[in-house]
Amino acid sequence: MNIDFLMGEILTLCIVAFALGMDAFSIGLGMGMVKLRLQQIFRIGVVIGLFHIIMPLLGMAAGYFLSGVLGEVAVYIGGALLAILGVQMIYASLKKDEAPFVTPTGYGLLLFAISVSLDSFSVGLSLGIYGTKPLLTILMFGLFSMVLTWFGLLIGKKVQEHFGTYSEALGGAILLGFGLKLLLPI
Repeated sequence: MNIDFLMGEILTLCIVAFALGMDAFSIGLGMGMVKLRLQQIFRIGVVIGLFHIIMPLLGMAAGYFLSGVLGEVAVYIGGALLAILGVQMIYASLKKDEAPFVTPTGYGLLLFAISVSLDSFSVGLSLGIYGTKPLLTILMFGLFSMVLTWFGLLIGKKVQEHFGTYSEALGGAILLGFGLKLLLPI
């Protein structure tokens, strides 16, 4: 395998992992406004990181299956899914209702982690169709989302609602860009 190709794939995965983690970051900013102890912040980040490993892994498994069945058309389906997800994230960032749906403790934490990581299932599906390396992908998704969740929660503790909307819109724009890249190869 060509080292340039591998480095390009790693860079691409880092950017996608960052884009997915921005969703967790922006939600973490809002949740950080709730009075949380550092131990809770640590636990929330780890749980969200684990769900950002599990959900794309499930999506990639489904994507590999679809890739074998659909062949070349599968790449365009994956691109369309990424583009739709990006538009959805941008749209969600423009909505004014930013009240947290759940509190990040107990069962609320599990529900919170599932809701934050659902988009990574779709991205995993797209990347599974595209044929990326599963272990590298899920580890990067988990690491980026965990660290960005921690940052969001910690900054949310200190700062009032300045970055949440913009970071989710940035994540959506990145996913939209990668979706368009797959749909319109140059």
